[in-house]
Amino acid sequence: MNAPVKAPPRHAPMDQFEVRDGVLQIGGQPLTRLADRVGRTPFYACDRALLTRRVEELRAALPAKLELHFAMKANPMPALVAHMARLVDGIDVASGGELQVALDAGADPREISFAGPGKSALELRQALAAGILINVESFREIALLRELCRETGYAARVAVRVNPDFELKSSGMKMGGGPKQFGVDAEQVPELLARIGEAAADGVGFEGFHLFAGSQNLKPEAIVEAQLKSFELALRLAQDAPAPVKVLNLGGGFGIPYFPGEQRLDLGPIAANLAALVERAAVELPQAKLVVELGRYLVGEAGVYVCRVVDRKVSRGQVYLVTDGGLHHHLAASGNFGQVIRKNYPVAIGNRMDGAVEDGVSVVGPLCTPLDLLGERMPLSRAEPGDLVVVFQSGAYGVTASPQNFLSHPAAAEVLV
Repeated sequence: MNAPVKAPPRHAPMDQFEVRDGVLQIGGQPLTRLADRVGRTPFYACDRALLTRRVEELRAALPAKLELHFAMKANPMPALVAHMARLVDGIDVASGGELQVALDAGADPREISFAGPGKSALELRQALAAGILINVESFREIALLRELCRETGYAARVAVRVNPDFELKSSGMKMGGGPKQFGVDAEQVPELLARIGEAAADGVGFEGFHLFAGSQNLKPEAIVEAQLKSFELALRLAQDAPAPVKVLNLGGGFGIPYFPGEQRLDLGPIAANLAALVERAAVELPQAKLVVELGRYLVGEAGVYVCRVVDRKVSRGQVYLVTDGGLHHHLAASGNFGQVIRKNYPVAIGNRMDGAVEDGVSVVGPLCTPLDLLGERMPLSRAEPGDLVVVFQSGAYGVTASPQNFLSHPAAAEVLV
């Protein structure tokens, strides 16, 4: 007897956006009208109500004493950063340019932190002048900060970014464990803490630890394990700290479903674990606030990438929708941003959400490369030139993570609605 044929895995439902009369609604308005308002395609659009809702959902699920930070490298659009700065407790930046955006957006400098393995002397000077927390990632940075404090008279607020002796299992991108360019190896941290203690006379003040084991994880048990190990490691390292720990950043790693078969993250076990850690910290690190730092989880599902069909081609039976957008705007959706085996992001024809479906349709861009692929052999509503293709899960790592100058096509617009 033949075994039953398994249905292919499907994308998680993209039900965060309403559909009316067959047209996707973004920010409370029809996609077609929004496209006219923007004035051109392609563009990225983020729904501010969805951003607010995601933060509210996290606040309701996580312990009240836990601080929530936005890692703005996920989406540094100034309007979005200004919106997020009013919702979260802090902003994490990864360059001097991002620091300026965060400050312009009204973020409290006392609640901005700066991470990155190659901070320049100029960036460190900027950070000192702004009074933000610097996540130190090498012995060089401490030596530089000590010199800059002497030269400028500014005080340095520092936390140690630790490269832990473990990694976040099943993460899309491992940021800790083994040899890494990020942070200081856990076994070297006691020596670094001694250097920070020596630099205190010059104005370098220790405030805590930052641990980030990995990103884009959909397994709550893996996130819980990494958080527990991070907390225990911080407790051990705190024994050599030159001052009490004021902040412990446990990183993030919360993922969103991009590909067929993936489901949204179950926050329940993570919330329960964080509640227990907050209680432990009250006793074992009584002066410390606990922080989780999230990027794509806060903004990724609130954004879409929109491009317009310019041609419909059939090549030896294969339907191609050729659009005015592509990998130069959305490298991640093309599969060229870390995918080993290319998988489709969720894609739809945004102005024909209830249209008759064709199977095996590929969505491609205008670039002269077969890598310019936004959707490969997907079931999509039948589309013609002028229709609007939507790539969901596009609120994170879009424009600024893509080679917009490749082949000199026009840049994508960005709007917050």
